[in-house]
Amino acid sequence: MTETALPIVALSGGDPAGIGPELCMKAALSSDVAAICRPLMFGDRRVMDSHAEACGIDIVFDGYQAVSDIDWNAPGAKLVELDLFGNAPFEMGVINAANGKASVECGAAAIKAALGKEVGAVVAAPQTEQSIHLAGIEFDGYPSFVARQTGMAPDDVYLMVCFDHYRIAHVTLHASVRQSLDLITQERVQHIISAVNDTLLKIGIKEPKILVGGLNPHASERGLFGSEEAEIIEPAIASKKAEGILVEGPIGADLLTHQEGYDAFIVMLHDQGHIPAKLLAQHRTAGLSIGSPILFSSVAHGSAHDIAGQGKAEPTAVIEAIRRLVG
Repeated sequence: MTETALPIVALSGGDPAGIGPELCMKAALSSDVAAICRPLMFGDRRVMDSHAEACGIDIVFDGYQAVSDIDWNAPGAKLVELDLFGNAPFEMGVINAANGKASVECGAAAIKAALGKEVGAVVAAPQTEQSIHLAGIEFDGYPSFVARQTGMAPDDVYLMVCFDHYRIAHVTLHASVRQSLDLITQERVQHIISAVNDTLLKIGIKEPKILVGGLNPHASERGLFGSEEAEIIEPAIASKKAEGILVEGPIGADLLTHQEGYDAFIVMLHDQGHIPAKLLAQHRTAGLSIGSPILFSSVAHGSAHDIAGQGKAEPTAVIEAIRRLVG
């Protein structure tokens, strides 16, 4: 495959005050990334220059105002230059409203390019929710952000954490356990089964096989510990099987990662998926936001203000996120 035939992957810088710009630069310069896609960074040129200098990264930017203007044969790391701060100062390693607003605008620009088919996928560096909230912007994670940016309801885009050969999608995410119980409906379980199946097809798995976990201990053990499996989860699975989707379950959530032969698992609650992910792959986890019209992935770690500008950030999770989409 020639270089210009490779898919374009947008790398959104995330929180400009954290390690996001450093991660994007290191990923864009990686030979592993160049072998599978054309990386295209989205960020403020002043921010990128500041991080490159502070981190000692030897990089030459080839900057453009629009994706359509890019000359892929020209030398240099490709950057869509965004004016995120105007004449205002940029402060590295600081939680403030300006950095929060800039991070959201950067992500929105990359998603807009994906919606316009200018890029094939988006991989986003970590955000800092406190900075975003200081800017007065509603934000509770990338899945709902992707939903809003693509015109969908916030609850209709789901998180699928990916590591090694595992993919775990969550029916509920950033809600209390009590609130999550109300969110777990037959319609919602059916919707996420379809979203997982569609995503697996998009990334090249021809006949996806999906396993669904239960809500209650031992998946209620035939009603001994609850009725949600019989009343909600089992009918949802049966409905999707009737449509031809290869989906099975429910089984106890604690047994999911022991099962072989499946391309993805679905869990009901945040901790049912995040605990095994963080135990088995603490720094290698990528998060796919599934159910929207675009392919979008992010890293599962924070923006690490304490090491911003020190050149210590490890781009493994960003590279893994890229591989999950186009590798």
